[in-house]
Amino acid sequence: MQRSPGSERSVIQAAALIVFTACLGGWLAPPATAVELAGIVVTPHAPTIATEMRYVDPRGPTDGARVQLFLRHDGPGDLRIAPDAAITVGGTAVDALVASGAWAWLDFPSQWPDDPLVLPAGGLTVMSFNAVGGGWGVGTGADLALPGQRPVSLAIEAPTAWLSAVTFLRRAAGEGIEDLHPDTLVVHLDNASHEPLTLDGIRLWTPQPGESHRVLEAGPWLEGWQAFQGRATIGPDDAGGLVVPVADVPLSYAAVEVRLRNADSSSRSLWGHVRAKRERFAIGGGWVNSKLPAGDSLQVPDYLRTLKRMHVDCGNHGLVRGYTDDPARWNLCPLTFMSACKPFEEYDSDAVLPRIHVVEFLGEPQYGGGRPVPPAEVWRKLTPYQRTRMPTSVTHSEERIWRNYAGLSDYPHFDAYRVCAPAADAWWRYERWGSAPIAWGAPLETIGDLTRSLRELNRPAPIAAWSQGAHHDWDSVAGRTRTSPTPDELVVQAWHALAARITSLYWFNLSPRSVVKFRDLIDPITRVGREALVLAPLMLEGAAGPHERLHRPDGGPDWDLSTIHGPDAAILCAIDLDYRPDRERKEFVFGVPREATWRFRTPGYLAGIRDVFRIDADGVYDATWRQEGDAIFIDARAARVAVHVATTDPLLRERLEADRRLLVADEQATQFDPAHDDAHFARLAALLEEPPAGDPPSR
Repeated sequence: MQRSPGSERSVIQAAALIVFTACLGGWLAPPATAVELAGIVVTPHAPTIATEMRYVDPRGPTDGARVQLFLRHDGPGDLRIAPDAAITVGGTAVDALVASGAWAWLDFPSQWPDDPLVLPAGGLTVMSFNAVGGGWGVGTGADLALPGQRPVSLAIEAPTAWLSAVTFLRRAAGEGIEDLHPDTLVVHLDNASHEPLTLDGIRLWTPQPGESHRVLEAGPWLEGWQAFQGRATIGPDDAGGLVVPVADVPLSYAAVEVRLRNADSSSRSLWGHVRAKRERFAIGGGWVNSKLPAGDSLQVPDYLRTLKRMHVDCGNHGLVRGYTDDPARWNLCPLTFMSACKPFEEYDSDAVLPRIHVVEFLGEPQYGGGRPVPPAEVWRKLTPYQRTRMPTSVTHSEERIWRNYAGLSDYPHFDAYRVCAPAADAWWRYERWGSAPIAWGAPLETIGDLTRSLRELNRPAPIAAWSQGAHHDWDSVAGRTRTSPTPDELVVQAWHALAARITSLYWFNLSPRSVVKFRDLIDPITRVGREALVLAPLMLEGAAGPHERLHRPDGGPDWDLSTIHGPDAAILCAIDLDYRPDRERKEFVFGVPREATWRFRTPGYLAGIRDVFRIDADGVYDATWRQEGDAIFIDARAARVAVHVATTDPLLRERLEADRRLLVADEQATQFDPAHDDAHFARLAALLEEPPAGDPPSR
């Protein structure tokens, strides 16, 4: 077919118009979507406030929230986000939000100036911020703008369901570095909605070998997962979870995605971002490496035997010449490390890594030697460790402001004591004892309030706590001459923390001088350690359940009831609140055991309880109990602390009793008992004495 010159020109003009129109459309249309919000986790500050606490200074805004954004690259090829990329939230540069005080800290690409973020197709990254308040609290929203991307809408809303605990465990035996690799993952969920949710799958997003911990890629949907007691559907206002075998999980950061089916059969996912590490229950002794006339304390066998007997397996030290490099001394009492763990090439090695409990070197940044260290600065100091296999910790010391520091470390812990010790709260402001307050002590149960607060701020990560032990160097407070707790005060403080689910307990401070000065605390510390280690498997695989404070008919506090529920058992703790201050001796005094009936609420999946028994350092005992619906009732005669276990496993009591006997055997194997043997105590006390002139120190 032949065309006329005019028709050819018409075709060319039409084609040009099409090309121009297409280009114009490309210029005007928004860019193709390459980043999607796969999930958001909002942890509101307000519900975590420990309202029982009393302070001189006000709290400041409490309407903020810790926010984690799970962003997935949904386009082809690699997506590169440079550190200097202009990222805004609500139209404001994210760094400016920290500078203005609207956010306490952030983890965005700008915080990694030497590490551009490169997401492969399908890759995931987690960007986080902790909003202090002032327009950034629950019920607000904003757009996240990334260069070249369509805005991502963020709704900062209180969650209706969340992952309450994510714990990596190793149930198989292993040696050396292999002992650190988990083989089991336990995930707990809370459903605060009005609809049932059904578990439908779980997968891990992890970094590729040798690649950035900030770039996560999806693993397969895991097979072999089992809902607790086979109950995959979690009812409204209930809890549940699953156990799943895992393998080859990098000792780095992981995103845990749990897929759920809603009541209308639609799907949704709950997310958690945690460091994957094998969880162990550690008992710390504090600054155990001190100078003695006889030599460094960790080189002295009698002191090591004392710590071993008290079940201490962790201390604030690193590699110590003459101890960690001496198998004979090390094997007397192996103490894992809490220190700065530098240089990295030495500590983050297959040889040393199994000896590290946690990186801890910042002291108490909320005090900061009189100048609080800003949360953003704490984040920067911990940043280098994110690239390593070593988990980090921060010592939180003031609940009034610690919500601003939430999420900064992998394994946070708090430091607070209730008698004759420095404190962040104002002891004279507590109304606990009416019109005549005391200044030498604070309500012991506030330890539980603090534990619950820190736990919920940092969920689903585990937490630990310093507990008040034997410390020789505190001054008298308000006329109290005993500068460490009495045995009762020590035990009750520790159990308030344990009952609210911590997964490590650190005593402050079991230096040789402290242990010798307060001999009467050696046995209580030993007994608490024995109880904690017997119950540690249930604590590690569990999650905190309901807490209830019971009151006497006259309105005074009576008992604190706390539950830790796991896949097939629950720890039921009743802690005595009917104590009084002895104003002459300036000590807290507990009464004789009294009759009590307690009602513990348990999750729906534990409806088939087959055994309930009481347990303590001395044994396992029958209990009087009954189950009605989601509650277990226990009749008991008790004071101070009463711990029961409810289980669907009729053989559990035998296993726990066998574990308890092994721990007693471990204590006896030290062949050193300074708590009860005067000759042994004299040997321990002699370590503090200066040798006669001319005599070399004994090693």
